[in-house]
Amino acid sequence: MSSWSRFKKHYYQNSGLGLALDISRIPFPDDFLAGKEAAIQKAYADMVALEKGAIANPDENRMVGHYWLRAPQLAPTPAIAAEIADTLAAIKTFAANVHAGAIAPAPGKKFTQLLVIGIGGSALGPQFVNHALGQPAKDKLAVSFFDNTDPDGIDYVLASLAGKLPETLVVVISKSGGTAETRNGQLEAAAAFRAAGLDFTTHYVAVTGAGSKLEKTAIDQKWLARFPMWDWVGGRTSELSAVGLLPAALQGIDIQAILDGAAAMDVATRSITTSENPAALLALMWHYATDGKGAKDMVILPYKDRLLLFSRYLQQLVMESLGKELDLQGKVVNQGIAVYGNKGSTDQHAYVQQLRDGVNNFFVTFIEVLKDRAGASFDVDPGVTTGDYLQGFYLGSRDALSDSNRASVSITVNDVSPRTLGILIALYERAVGFYASLVGINAYHQPGVEAGKKAASGVIALKLQITSRLKAAPGQSFTAESLASALGAPEKAELVFKVLEHLAANNGATKITKNPWFESSYTA
Repeated sequence: MSSWSRFKKHYYQNSGLGLALDISRIPFPDDFLAGKEAAIQKAYADMVALEKGAIANPDENRMVGHYWLRAPQLAPTPAIAAEIADTLAAIKTFAANVHAGAIAPAPGKKFTQLLVIGIGGSALGPQFVNHALGQPAKDKLAVSFFDNTDPDGIDYVLASLAGKLPETLVVVISKSGGTAETRNGQLEAAAAFRAAGLDFTTHYVAVTGAGSKLEKTAIDQKWLARFPMWDWVGGRTSELSAVGLLPAALQGIDIQAILDGAAAMDVATRSITTSENPAALLALMWHYATDGKGAKDMVILPYKDRLLLFSRYLQQLVMESLGKELDLQGKVVNQGIAVYGNKGSTDQHAYVQQLRDGVNNFFVTFIEVLKDRAGASFDVDPGVTTGDYLQGFYLGSRDALSDSNRASVSITVNDVSPRTLGILIALYERAVGFYASLVGINAYHQPGVEAGKKAASGVIALKLQITSRLKAAPGQSFTAESLASALGAPEKAELVFKVLEHLAANNGATKITKNPWFESSYTA
């Protein structure tokens, strides 16, 4: 357990931000921070260059500019600064017009529902903010999401919108317009509108890159509006662009407060005095806890229901940024930090048992929120509220883990508000950037994601070959192995089997079951 003297020495508190960071329960030695000072100073210099518009993503020859989103005046050119400011103004105006009924589905009607279609960073950030800040009784629009290409998941959301499509606004988010999951959701929603006798184009809004397939579609079909995505903002750092700000503004959330919170954190994390820079301290703790090699997992435990989705948001931010095969010199390093989590005190009845007594392959980040609720709480026991119990479970779990030599960091914030969410988003964005510099990797590309997309395209092409071959031989049955050979790809027998099984389950083929299973055959 951390001593009081160690706690005093390593407790960071910033009253202006309403945030504190306790690193005293990471068991780094007294000389660790001094030993890493040169490396973290290089990280500061790298970040200064990035914010000034250097090519910080060398693989894609791109600038990295998500920090400019909350401080347009820092953008490297007046044109970029103007684009950011103009887009923010356009978002606020559009949302106000929707709320006032000036932009409406029909005369005398108002939009009451919002369907956001996106995936990855185009969904995780908006979902996190929606869940954290939503007020069902007060929200201007109720928000739903298509965040996958799962037909049943799509049907589930559409069922919740039954009878409400006439008053549903749809925001489609895709930088390229070619992301399959988002494109599929766009088409599925359009089909639902048509089935309800509605013109979907009068309900659709695009958030996309200039010249993208999606922008061309939106122009050709005369969608309601278009908002930009820029190539210097990656999906996982796009929450404070139109990607996240437009859905939040339409929901009725104070987006300026989110931006102001992020900007305030950016000021604090530009400090080159390490003891005064919470993002640097966080990155250094990650480095120590994981040996700078991802040797341990990062468990995110917010003791607040509204922060339930924070761990999912951070999974992409941290793992897509840091999970890299090569370093900046092209050397194989296989870097990364695995992230998982849910919420406290729920997790005390789930996996905290293993955290305390099982394999010590993790470090915990506790997130404490001081404000319990908007109103007053009553006593569930004499002098004790439900919020007191929540804090008790957090502090008790932290001590129990420390007693078993399990390392942890604690972040304390005053409340869950738009400003606080901006602060947390900016804190982790900067910590990821610093850590990437410490271990010498490119945090701003995602070659593994692109490889997966390419492989998926190959599976779709194989599926079309399979269905074509089956239809060309009516009445003839094929095993997976014989069909793979007939297609000239015997090495793909396993993939052919998987595709055939899916086809059979969805009336795309008829299966003749045999034993052993691989002798089963399929016909059109």
